[in-house]
Amino acid sequence: MTDLRAWLPRGVDAIEAWNAAYGPVSPHPSLAVPDDVLGEAFGRLVERLQDNYPFGNPRYVGQMLKPPHPAAVLGYTTAMLINPNNHALDGGPATAAMEKEVVARIATMFGYDDHLGHLTSSGTIANLEALWVARESLPGKAIAFSADAHYTHARMCGVLGVEGIAVRSDAAGRMDLDHLDEVLATGRVGTVVATLGTTGLGALDPLPDIVARARATGARVHVDTAYGGFFALIADDSPDGVVSAPFRAIADADSVVVDPHKHGLQPYGCGAVLFRDPAVGRFYVHDSPYTYFSSDELHLGEISLECSRAGAAAAALWLTLEVVPLTDAGLGQALRADRRGALEWARLLDESDVLAAYQAPELDIVAYFPQRASLSAIDSASEALFHAAAAGDPAGQIHLATYAVTAAAMAARGHDAVIDVTTARILRSTVMKPESEAYVGSIHARLEELVAGL
Repeated sequence: MTDLRAWLPRGVDAIEAWNAAYGPVSPHPSLAVPDDVLGEAFGRLVERLQDNYPFGNPRYVGQMLKPPHPAAVLGYTTAMLINPNNHALDGGPATAAMEKEVVARIATMFGYDDHLGHLTSSGTIANLEALWVARESLPGKAIAFSADAHYTHARMCGVLGVEGIAVRSDAAGRMDLDHLDEVLATGRVGTVVATLGTTGLGALDPLPDIVARARATGARVHVDTAYGGFFALIADDSPDGVVSAPFRAIADADSVVVDPHKHGLQPYGCGAVLFRDPAVGRFYVHDSPYTYFSSDELHLGEISLECSRAGAAAAALWLTLEVVPLTDAGLGQALRADRRGALEWARLLDESDVLAAYQAPELDIVAYFPQRASLSAIDSASEALFHAAAAGDPAGQIHLATYAVTAAAMAARGHDAVIDVTTARILRSTVMKPESEAYVGSIHARLEELVAGL
């Protein structure tokens, strides 16, 4: 792994040398801080940062968290010393060009030829933009999304003043096509949101069927693949890949969102939204007489709801993709390791006498629970296991996450437990660090041991 202690000083030196060409600058005395004052404050910062979970450790298999790739840290930090703003070209000409390049690479990954798109500060904002364009494209029409879709879609419908319709999920956590037919038959729906990689279970909505049904009724299709999008690199139906059909169908959708700050190895503050038809740029037209004066080329602020955006985020993603490209042989190898880890964990759960798989993983998210006679007992045991796994010597801790399920969802998946409560917590783990693949066996064995002792 790249040693950042060796590379970060090079970034500082390079930017200092570049700045020196413009002449010496003395820092203003109002901003001068003595080393001892900074050192004392920095010591407190480092101490406070230890109030965190070990997101980079292979035994952290809880939430969708992991440190960025060293190349991303190096790219971000080096560009941040200049602090470019990718809103207008004169605010960050170099990083704006990088942003256009990386967005074009993402478009190619999804099968878009022509496209309009840009980076955003998050998947939430990216989805807001996509739904905003959906509203502007078909005013007065509702937006439909799966009941298992991220809550941001219902929330953003409220922000946009658009009717949001939740479509039932089936027994695999995917959008129920029969219910979608009923919803589309009302004539109220202008856009259907399909999720490839639900944040709860990593489920893949049946996108080819959704596209066909939406087109038959004149509706648009937006794909929220914030979590699962980069799995398009290994969507080849192979043993350590993922099913290909949903990812191939992205090319037929009107818009797509992906989060490079998840499987794209980036720091937080990096989402992306892309539109298949560049003509949607007409909805962004606005007047800013003091902003777009430096070039006749497209300024990214002319196709974005956000104004100021970190050019450093584009530099980080650009440098990362230069060394870990968007290919099966590049980033795909990390994703295959994630996938193999999830599949191995699922196999171990199928053979276990004390733990049971909630459902088979479609990506790299594994859901499971302690085997108990009733739903309330499953809930209690899941909570106890969550805490027991994270206790004790840090070198042996395992960090999990919980996931709330309904009694109906448990029954739909064929789990035979006495229904004495309406909802229960189970365990949920994301095997999104390739290093975790080698630890899945020991993690599972430790959890079995802890369950037996509950």
